[in-house]
Amino acid sequence: MDLLLILTYTAICIAIFKIFKIPLNKWTVPTAVLGGVVLISTLVLLMNYNHPFTQLGTQVYPTTPIVSGVRGRVIEVPVEANQPLKTGDILFKIDPTPFEAEVERLKAKVKEASQGALSLESDVQEAQAAVIKAIADRDKAQREFNRYQRGFDRGAFTEQDLDTRRQAFKSAQAMLEVANKREEQAQIALDSEIGGENTQVLQLLAELRKAEFNLEQTVVRAPTDGYVTQLALRPGVMAVPLPLAPAMTFVHTEDIVYTAAFRQNSLQRLKAGFEAEFMFRAIPGKVFKGEVVEVIPAIGESQFQARGNLLGTDALRTSGRVFVKLKITDDLSEYHLPLGTAVEVAVYSDSFHHVAIMRKVLIRMKSWQNYLYLDH
Repeated sequence: MDLLLILTYTAICIAIFKIFKIPLNKWTVPTAVLGGVVLISTLVLLMNYNHPFTQLGTQVYPTTPIVSGVRGRVIEVPVEANQPLKTGDILFKIDPTPFEAEVERLKAKVKEASQGALSLESDVQEAQAAVIKAIADRDKAQREFNRYQRGFDRGAFTEQDLDTRRQAFKSAQAMLEVANKREEQAQIALDSEIGGENTQVLQLLAELRKAEFNLEQTVVRAPTDGYVTQLALRPGVMAVPLPLAPAMTFVHTEDIVYTAAFRQNSLQRLKAGFEAEFMFRAIPGKVFKGEVVEVIPAIGESQFQARGNLLGTDALRTSGRVFVKLKITDDLSEYHLPLGTAVEVAVYSDSFHHVAIMRKVLIRMKSWQNYLYLDH
């Protein structure tokens, strides 16, 4: 663009010198040159500040590392790479045999515990009946002992007869205490319920739900609409629930977003809604229209996190660029651009709008230059 402006200005100066027959001397030529330097420099500075341009742009897109929820051997991978998928489509399957066995084992345990819980009430009733019988036996033994005590006082029974009845009464009293303890334990077992369920049954039901969840995790499904790319997973691979060892990468199908990094000098000329033009190296000779969506309100180079060391002066020597989120309003469907395609962006602010023609000419000239490249 600078060369174009210089050539244009030179042509105008030559025309003026010819038309008006201005002599070439030590005054006219330096004046024309100095005027050109001032004029061109002013136009370039106005253009660069008010209508910023950057080569650092790309299309950004989110991906999700697919990690299995359980450990197991992969038995089936029905998905194909780069083919559209819907939410819930199967990505791969893990051998469910050990998880099915665990579910069946816990179901049997729950059934056994439930039957045991049903017998608790009958245990309480049986214990209460035992207490009643023990009370009756104790009362009978006490009456017998009292009768022998009166007879012994009258000399009708011997000391041995009285002691035998005394020991029988004590034994009946002890049996009553045992029966009371058993009734108390049976009642505690019956009362040990949460929400109407026996605690042991509840614990087993919780374990069963976890086992059923693990069984469901043996079938890994697509989290959203999208596709899997660079698929390397095959049956026989051991899938593990570790975030550092994903089985595949899932690309989400979402609205296409572009991000470009601009110098901080032009931050005041970057606002949502400003017109923008895009130039792709993959599409030489074409310029596409769009607009600014958002100026990201943080610069990554200046971030800091809590840690054991204090920040030094070097932490402040940053000059990161401003990230701007943009979108293209023109239709790009016919060009089949892969996600992550590089882009160069020019933004046209509402200041010195007439100078924007220079940037538009420049970006179109640069777009045609993309036809020229050399492979090393």
